[in-house]
Amino acid sequence: MAELITAKYDGAAIRGVGRPRTGEEIESLVVRVAEENRSWGYRRIQGARSNLGHTIGRTTIAEILKRHGIEPAPERQRKTTWKEFLIQHWEQIVAADFFTVEVWTKRGLQRFVVLFFIELSTHRVEIGGIAAEADGLWMKQMAEA
Repeated sequence: MAELITAKYDGAAIRGVGRPRTGEEIESLVVRVAEENRSWGYRRIQGARSNLGHTIGRTTIAEILKRHGIEPAPERQRKTTWKEFLIQHWEQIVAADFFTVEVWTKRGLQRFVVLFFIELSTHRVEIGGIAAEADGLWMKQMAEA
């Protein structure tokens, strides 16, 4: 009889197995904070979450980041994102492309290939070269010029 009473009031029917999973909203906030603040470690993220009223453990943060393929802070901090690279090197980045133009010559209508460069920071355009045929020899000459 004592076993029946114990089984009824031990709370086993109410409890689930293991710890409840962290809510998706909190998980997405942890991921966002880690991506936006690459130098922040687990404890710093934990502190930021607690300032917003979310109590979350350091190991839970580590597991969330691992699940999302986000490395620990020292590794995250060493790597540069593509956006950061572009911002840091914007003044030195030049784009190159070609366009063709039809020109009326003594031989009739002839197509020329124009190589041009654009400085992305100033939008300044420079003509690199013009040729009737853009073959390998011409491209090598343009690269050496």
